[in-house]
Amino acid sequence: MSEYQVPKVWQENPAQKNPFGNQPTAGSRFEQKLPIGKHPLQVYSLGTPNGQKVAILLEELKEANVAAAEYDLYRIDIMKGEQFGSEFVKINPNSKIPAMVDYSVNPPLPVFESASILLYLAEKYQQFIPTTLAKRTEMMNWLFWQTGAAPLVGGGFGHFYHYAPFAQEYPINRYAMETKRQLDVLDQHLADKEYMLGETYTIADMLIWPWYGRLVQGEMYGDAGEFLQVQEYPHLIKWAEKIGKRPAIQRALALEYKEI
Repeated sequence: MSEYQVPKVWQENPAQKNPFGNQPTAGSRFEQKLPIGKHPLQVYSLGTPNGQKVAILLEELKEANVAAAEYDLYRIDIMKGEQFGSEFVKINPNSKIPAMVDYSVNPPLPVFESASILLYLAEKYQQFIPTTLAKRTEMMNWLFWQTGAAPLVGGGFGHFYHYAPFAQEYPINRYAMETKRQLDVLDQHLADKEYMLGETYTIADMLIWPWYGRLVQGEMYGDAGEFLQVQEYPHLIKWAEKIGKRPAIQRALALEYKEI
C-alpha cells in the first residue's frame, strides 16, 4: 500500500527532478539559433524510436533514388534541454523531437510529430504510400494506432520498468499487460502478412518497427524482452528481422547527427 496521499491541488515536487527537463508549462526557455545546412530538408532529431522513424524514411527515399529528398540531420540533445530553445519551439511548439523544416517550398514549411513527417514526405515524393483509397485507409488506421499506442509502451512500460527511480508493482503490471496486448495485436495481424499492409512495404512499417520491432529484438529497455517473453510473438519477430536487414534501416540506425 502506497503512503502517497493525493492532494486537492497538484503542485510540482522540486525534489523529483525530471531528467528530460519537463515542466508544467510550454514555450521556449532560452534564445537559440539552429543551424541550416545546404539541403532542402533540415531535420532536428535524436536516435530515439520516434527519431529513427524519420531517418528510416529519408534513407529509404535515398535507396529509391529520390534525389530531391536530400537532408541535413542535427542532434537535439533532450537531456540538455535543447528542445526548449526558441528556434526549435518555433518549429515544434510541443518541444518534442523529431521536427523538420522543408526549405524547398516558399515559405519554408515546419513539420512536427513523427507520423506527420512520414506522411508529409511519403505524399510529397509519392513513395511508400498506397494509391488506392482502401489501402491508404488501411495504412492510416495503423499510423493512428501507432501514435495512440506507443506512448503506453514508452511513457508507460518503458518509463516504469527501465527509467523510474524505483520499481513500482502497480504501474509495471499495468503497462506490461498493455504492452503484451499490443505485441499480440501485431503478432496476430502479421500471421499471414509479409508487411503491415500485406505484400507492400509502406511508412506503416517504418512507423511501427522502431518501437515494436526493436523491442522484440531485445534492443529496448534493457532486459525487457525477457521480462515480456517476446518469444511468444514469432510472426512479429519474423517481420522485425526482415525489416531490420534492409540497407536503409541499417544506415538509419548508424547515422551520425551533427551538433547544433
